[in-house]
Amino acid sequence: MHSRTLLRKLQPAALAAGLLLGVFGSGGARAGVFDDEEARKAIVDLRQRLTQSEEQSKAREAAASAQIVEQLTALRRSLLDLNNQLEAMRGELAKLRGNDEQLSRDVAELQKRQKDASQTLDDRLRKLEPTKVAVDGREFMVEADEKKAYDDAIATLRGGEFDKSVAALAGFQKRYPASGYLDSVRFWLGNALYGKRDYKDAIVAFRSFVATAPEHPRAPEALLALANSQAEMKDARSARKTIEDLVKTYPQSEAAQAGKERLASLK
Repeated sequence: MHSRTLLRKLQPAALAAGLLLGVFGSGGARAGVFDDEEARKAIVDLRQRLTQSEEQSKAREAAASAQIVEQLTALRRSLLDLNNQLEAMRGELAKLRGNDEQLSRDVAELQKRQKDASQTLDDRLRKLEPTKVAVDGREFMVEADEKKAYDDAIATLRGGEFDKSVAALAGFQKRYPASGYLDSVRFWLGNALYGKRDYKDAIVAFRSFVATAPEHPRAPEALLALANSQAEMKDARSARKTIEDLVKTYPQSEAAQAGKERLASLK
C-alpha cells in the first residue's frame, strides 16, 4: 500500500521533472521561448499540483484508515456480542442440565413413593381379602378378622387361660355363626369349659359338637371328653354309655381304644 502511495506521489514530480527537462534540456535553442517569470510560474504550479495531490492522497488514506478502524470496531463489537451470547447459552444449558437432574431425582422419588404406596395398599387389601385355611383336615375361606379372632381364642386356651378362652370362643360363635371354624370352635369350647371345671356346660358343648358334626375328625375325641365330663359329674352310667357309643361308632379311632381302658375305672 505504501509503495503505491509513493508512486502516486512521485508521478507528478516525475512529470514536472520531465517538463523542466523539456523546457531547459534543449539548451539555447529554446531558451528564448520562456523567460524566467514563466519558468517560475510553471514550477509554482507544479508544486501546487504536487501538494494538492499529496493532500488528496492523505485524505484518501485517512478515510480508508477510518473505515478500517470502524469496521474493526464493529467486528470487535460483534465478537463481543457473540461471546456474550455464547456465555448466556452456556448458562442456560447448565441450568437446563441442572433442571433435568432435579427432574430425574423428582421422578425417581415419585416412582418410589408410588411403589411404596402400591405395596402398602396391596398389603392392606391382602389383609382384607379372604384367606384359605386348613383346620382339622378341612380347608375353607375366612376373612382376616375372623381368622385373627379364632387364632387369638385358641392362643388363650393353649396358654391355660380357660375363663378368657371360654369367653372368646363363645363370642366367636355369636359373631361368626356361619364360619368354617364353627365346628372346631364348639370342640375347643368344650375343652375350655372342662379346663375351668365347668363340667355341666362342657357336656352341653361336646354333645352339640358331636350332634352337629359327627363326621368331624375330632368327633371321637369329643365323645371321650364327654364321657370324662360325665365321670367328673359322678354320672358313671352316662359315662359308660357314651364310651360304648364311641367304641361302636368309631371303633378304629385312638379315642375308642382309650375309652375301652377308661371303662375299667367306671364302676
